[in-house]
Amino acid sequence: MPQLDIQTAIIILIAFSIAWVALGWYWGRNSKELDEYMLAGRKIGIALGSATAMATWVTSNTTMVAPQLAFQLGIWGMLGYSLGSVGLLAFAPLAQRIKKTMPNGYTSGDFFRLRFGKLAWRIFLAISLFYSLGWLVSLGMAAGVLLESLSGIPYTIGLSFIMAVCVAYTMLGGLKAVIGTDFIQTIIILIGVAVLGWQVIDSPGLENIYTKIEEYHPALLDLGMPAGLMFLFNNLFFGVGEIFHSNVWWSRSFAFREGTGFRSFLYAGLFWIPVPVATGFLAFAVFALNIPVPAADAVGPLVASFILGKYGAILIFVIVFSSLASSLDSLLAATSDLILEDIYHRHFAPRASKQQMRKMAVVIILLLGISAWLICLPRIANLAQLLHFTGALVASTIWPVVFGLYYPSINGRASSLAMAGGCISGLTAYFAVGFYTAALVSAFVSFVICAGFMIVSRTRFDFQKLQEESNDAASNSF
Repeated sequence: MPQLDIQTAIIILIAFSIAWVALGWYWGRNSKELDEYMLAGRKIGIALGSATAMATWVTSNTTMVAPQLAFQLGIWGMLGYSLGSVGLLAFAPLAQRIKKTMPNGYTSGDFFRLRFGKLAWRIFLAISLFYSLGWLVSLGMAAGVLLESLSGIPYTIGLSFIMAVCVAYTMLGGLKAVIGTDFIQTIIILIGVAVLGWQVIDSPGLENIYTKIEEYHPALLDLGMPAGLMFLFNNLFFGVGEIFHSNVWWSRSFAFREGTGFRSFLYAGLFWIPVPVATGFLAFAVFALNIPVPAADAVGPLVASFILGKYGAILIFVIVFSSLASSLDSLLAATSDLILEDIYHRHFAPRASKQQMRKMAVVIILLLGISAWLICLPRIANLAQLLHFTGALVASTIWPVVFGLYYPSINGRASSLAMAGGCISGLTAYFAVGFYTAALVSAFVSFVICAGFMIVSRTRFDFQKLQEESNDAASNSF
């Protein structure tokens, strides 16, 4: 049973959509140059930087799946998701290093191409683009499924609506529009989650919740639950791999003003921690309120609407819409940048001017949105399996990124072997043991290969050369 009537939901969708598209046009009206469109002029400050990083990482999983996992896995289900903040916190020093090492870089692909050569670069591109498309499709499907379950809006209409809106304002304003709307969405998400959390604490109350769980579901409080512990560690490495390799976060490193990257990611990680904890905590109130739960993924909306009535249903709807939009727009912008720079420019149009690249950026965003929409239409049933499958891929990139940024002895051969070996071993574990081992095994094998090469290699890469090459690429390649 939908928690919100369809008429109210449509009014909310239309109002927010008009606002986002109008703001996208307003913020992007002066983004005529390529750097302005792709990287917001490379002058984003701490406030906007922290907000966009935090909002992008608050996906539908953070607001909807966190309560489901708390309901199923207890304490570790709730806290396990909060460890997604480790990726943001750990990326803070890397963001500073990236900006210093490649002040005029455009994408994460630029780093792999210049640092490790063509083979490693192309392996990385295959991993990154496969993951990005999977994440984009998952967000699009989540939009259709969640809007349908919350309000009764048909899946196809909900999916099409939110995809069209995000594609429209991202095309109009580029990264400026994405970061500007992310700032507003961050405020909405934080206020909404704070209101829900406070209402749960106020009624039914912490003591009542604890008593009911301890009496009827004590396993949810067991810190030694094997399934919860496995989820905890696998989710940790999966999240770190997602952030370390993804152009979503590299593009922000290039876009942030000098000296702001470290603090922006640090603050984003700290602000992000309470969100899955607060939304996950909603699940525990089910037992004290005696709410029947027809499906685990409906826990969050059920509790919100039970405590706050129609206003709770509206609040959940707005939070979910904001979290979906803040991730979809960022992924559209960053993935289109990767395709524009590393596929179109480097493989097909090396002599393209900046004006041609600026026009092509809009076309790529549109085509990317249409492609994701078409893939989402059949409503793929095993999407969760696809995302866990990518865990083995992205985890293999963690150590090539870290070692490549800090240690001169790592070369292209080491990076290529680490990513290939990590992918193969992680996928083997995925099929032979289970999805919860894929990222762990992949990250371990990749680390062993990188560490081994670092010890025996006589390569000494000159990082000054990396900076000079990125500067030359920015000035001479268009």
